[in-house]
Amino acid sequence: MGNQASKSGTKITPQDRAILDLKVQRDKVKQYQKKLQTLSSHEHRLAQQFLASGDRAKALACLRRRRYQETQLSQTDSQLANLEGLVSSIEFAQVQTAVVEGLRQGNAVLKEMHRQMDLASVERLMEETAEAQAYQRDIDEAIQTQMSREDQEEVDREMEKLEREVNGVQEDVPVSMPEAPTTEPAPISRPAEEATAARQQQEEETEQRTAVLA
Repeated sequence: MGNQASKSGTKITPQDRAILDLKVQRDKVKQYQKKLQTLSSHEHRLAQQFLASGDRAKALACLRRRRYQETQLSQTDSQLANLEGLVSSIEFAQVQTAVVEGLRQGNAVLKEMHRQMDLASVERLMEETAEAQAYQRDIDEAIQTQMSREDQEEVDREMEKLEREVNGVQEDVPVSMPEAPTTEPAPISRPAEEATAARQQQEEETEQRTAVLA
């Protein structure tokens, strides 16, 4: 087992060895209990056989041995409980030790972090941050003062467009209307004018004849 532990890189502590020894003793006690239980059952069967054959003395001897074995069995129960209690106590102590070690390491890390981030360093960092923000504001103001009115209006329009895109608002698209005709109507051709005048003259002559006949 030592070779296996060294090959795997796991270090066996004295607590691990103590737990292993206690578990070995516990297993031995359990094996002894099974043996006592087997012997007790055997003595009980022998007592029944001797009593059936009329040998009462041997039956009593078997029962006495069985009683002694039961007494030893009850003693092993208390021994087994003690061994299991010791194993549990050592394992729980190992857990507590690990927790305490973790807390100790955590406190050491916190102390080191606090040492690195002392009050002076934090104040200096805050001052540097404030100076950087003020410098950025100065740059923004300088850029704004150098911009023309047209540039500023273009920036404002671009900002409005960007806000609509971010907010999911669609831009209003102007509806295109048909353009009014710019050309004058085409003049009536000469033949058409002559035909119209002839028709009107014929209608006037017809009306005159009708009036004379009347």
